[in-house]
Amino acid sequence: MFSISNEAIAASIFAILIILWGISVLLFGRVTVKHIEREMLKEGSLAPTWDKGLGIRFASYAHIIIFPNIKRHSSVVNIDAIKRYARRVDFYIALFMECSFIALIIVGVIVNYLYIP
Repeated sequence: MFSISNEAIAASIFAILIILWGISVLLFGRVTVKHIEREMLKEGSLAPTWDKGLGIRFASYAHIIIFPNIKRHSSVVNIDAIKRYARRVDFYIALFMECSFIALIIVGVIVNYLYIP
């Protein structure tokens, strides 16, 4: 009889969450970030030049889109432009990216605690 261990189930869930998070980051970058930075370029303001290729600005964009009313005193990105150009679909993509990352971290910590000596 074939049986699946708890470790295999946990590893499978972790692998699925990694794939989901990767898809969400790719989707966020291709849809939301591209749209916002294209609109910023039309306005005359440039995207952060320090982040070409790294994608660190993605988290900042997502936090600003999900929580637009939080008071931020300083940021490395243009907060007003991001708020102005974010669409409803960008909110859902940002939420998907953040939730998949949080789920990945939670499951990763649980798997690490339970199964890694």
